[in-house]
Amino acid sequence: MPGTYNPYTSRQHMIEGEFEIYRYQTPDVDEVALHHHDFYEIYMLLQGQVDYTVDTHLYNMQPGDIMLVGPLELHQARIFVGKETYERIVLWVSTDHLKSLSSSETDLASCFSSGRSNLLRLPGSDSAALRRQLEKLSILHASADYGSDLLAKNCLTRVMVELNRAAMNEGATGEWRSDQVVDEVVAYINDHFSEPLTLDALADRFFISKYHLLRKFDAQVGTTVHRYLLQKRLLIARQQITGGVSPSQACENCGFGDYANFYRAFRREYGLTPRQCAQTAGARQREGSPL
Repeated sequence: MPGTYNPYTSRQHMIEGEFEIYRYQTPDVDEVALHHHDFYEIYMLLQGQVDYTVDTHLYNMQPGDIMLVGPLELHQARIFVGKETYERIVLWVSTDHLKSLSSSETDLASCFSSGRSNLLRLPGSDSAALRRQLEKLSILHASADYGSDLLAKNCLTRVMVELNRAAMNEGATGEWRSDQVVDEVVAYINDHFSEPLTLDALADRFFISKYHLLRKFDAQVGTTVHRYLLQKRLLIARQQITGGVSPSQACENCGFGDYANFYRAFRREYGLTPRQCAQTAGARQREGSPL
């Protein structure tokens, strides 16, 4: 695979059912806004200078580092313009597929569990070995040769086992930077997202000027307070809708001022309307139910 790259896309949803893997090389900065999705992401930085935000944790990445992002975690790669080309491998795995690869004794989603560092920094030889496995996985995934699908499944399982073993080693996990005020503001937003919240009110509650809060928030989270709040509300609204709550009730539960604003924001974020999301979730549930 060395020297082979995929055309870059800013798409943040899966179009294949089990997993997708891409190797990107982009000379220009192509930042994607703070976002979330409902599958697992493994991101390996190969070249470039990147800070990576996951929720309120800000990580300074080095080439060879791996970022583990779980479903529904708000995250963003923040790329610095420099002499080096930005190069990375991105692996997406659906929650159902990772569960199917796991066993009663081995939960391959453990490395994504809450309360742990999202960053893995492996010794050079281990990082290189994992990179080779990811490159092999990409080749197998793209191949139409007989048995390639089974070999890809085996390769993906091996990659996930190695990642989980590395995550169990505290010496391989990276540290993050954070600001106490920002952490407290985010925690408050997460607990009170259904209530009317404004920048002025948050600044008053935490005894900080709104301009200082904006600077601190952007430096750590990589976006504005308003954008973070909107993302959090949309994330939870989508969870509720896929869980059977009506779109109008989810709109009310998540603190949107009116349904028209909710509708526009939801469609812009997910590419489908709240009702289409409910219909899709219902169809999946019927497909998975016994006949």
